[in-house]
Amino acid sequence: MTTPAASDVHNISRALATFSEHWQPHRLTSVNDYDVKVVKLLGEFVWHTHPDTDELFLVLSGELVIRLRDREVVLGPDDVFVVPRGTEHCPVAAAEVSAVLFEPTGTVNTGDAGGEMTSPLRELPA
Repeated sequence: MTTPAASDVHNISRALATFSEHWQPHRLTSVNDYDVKVVKLLGEFVWHTHPDTDELFLVLSGELVIRLRDREVVLGPDDVFVVPRGTEHCPVAAAEVSAVLFEPTGTVNTGDAGGEMTSPLRELPA
């Protein structure tokens, strides 16, 4: 059995402790052509879609509401929800939420909406 090198192990709590900005995803690791991102959310994001990909949200702490045009999905700690590709959505966090996102490499956080909340994917400190 092969033991992973220390650099291959990623701790979500330690990663989240390295930044305080909201709506600015940081790459935790990559799997094939996907990025596993950690992010802190607070307030209301923008309505947007990802025309070519689904978007997975895993809430670690707090309560996240994902507004869809026909309903709202409420996520608490340990809840997972996948926004299907092309579905317009708007995440909202009344208090700070810590979450993991799983998306294809190159996915822009604001999808097709663009604007001032667009954030480049940030790398975590080594």
